[in-house]
Amino acid sequence: MIGPFVHDIDPVIASVGGVHLWFYGLSFALGFLNAHFFIRRNRERLGLSMSAVFDLTILLALGVLIGGRTLVVLNNEWEFYRGHLELIPAIWVGGFASHGLIFGGAVGVTIFCLFYKVPIRPLLDVLAISACIILGFGRIGNFIDGQIFGSLTDLPWGVKFPNVEGFRHPVVLYDGLKNFLLVPVLLWIRSRGVPAGRVAVWFMILYAGLRIPIDLLREYPTTRWGLPNGQTLNILMLAAGVIGLAINHYCDRGESNITASKMEEKRIAWRTAALAFICLVVLIIPSDATRDVPATYGKRHPGLVHSWMYPNIAGALKIAEDEKEGRKD
Repeated sequence: MIGPFVHDIDPVIASVGGVHLWFYGLSFALGFLNAHFFIRRNRERLGLSMSAVFDLTILLALGVLIGGRTLVVLNNEWEFYRGHLELIPAIWVGGFASHGLIFGGAVGVTIFCLFYKVPIRPLLDVLAISACIILGFGRIGNFIDGQIFGSLTDLPWGVKFPNVEGFRHPVVLYDGLKNFLLVPVLLWIRSRGVPAGRVAVWFMILYAGLRIPIDLLREYPTTRWGLPNGQTLNILMLAAGVIGLAINHYCDRGESNITASKMEEKRIAWRTAALAFICLVVLIIPSDATRDVPATYGKRHPGLVHSWMYPNIAGALKIAEDEKEGRKD
């Protein structure tokens, strides 16, 4: 991107039978596949069978999706969803929060570890590195989506985003670059032979700590406790990481990895199909926030019209936004 950039990227990859496939959803699919192959490359170190690798990936993906969706519905957009409960499962209108993705993924990994009786800290270390790549892909999807923008800037890499005046900081690209750069940092930390769990807590600290100054440039639509919503979650995540680092320093017990020989080898055909199904389904996710899809993207992708899949909810979203603003005042 050289010089000020006018954002007019079509966010739709293709349409199949009236169902649109989105670049934002593609970032999820690429992230899940990356996590799967990253776990496969490390499975001998973790002592996992191939079937266990598929189970872990599926539980991770489901945790990410459920966690990201839950945080948006209950924390970010409850003013809208309390009057539209039928749309809570409608991921094709958008709505996923990055902090919820991280928390949900951790829950999915925890469930896997409880079921397989696998030590959790070595797994979290491996997946923390993969999470940086997943979140980096996600920010690329956010940029193509064009709905997250920063404050006004006259810097040469400013971007004129759709539906907002002036050239803005491309904050999602800043955050995406930060996420990708965390990969070599975490690999270096791991190479130093640190105790199990140390990489994961450093991921929490660095992800949240470095995002705080980036988010100072971001225009947030929601606030909580007097701070932008995302900044509140950044601070909580940073605090949790610092506490986790202290616990890791003083409570390391030298957990050993379980060996694949202790696990029953199972058929993986249905697991392959399940993972493929998840990666296909997420392609219908258009955005990080709930949108009236035709009203938001119709100019950039002609042919988007209101339907059962894309209801006319612009008015309801505006009422919910005004209600939230009224509470802040």
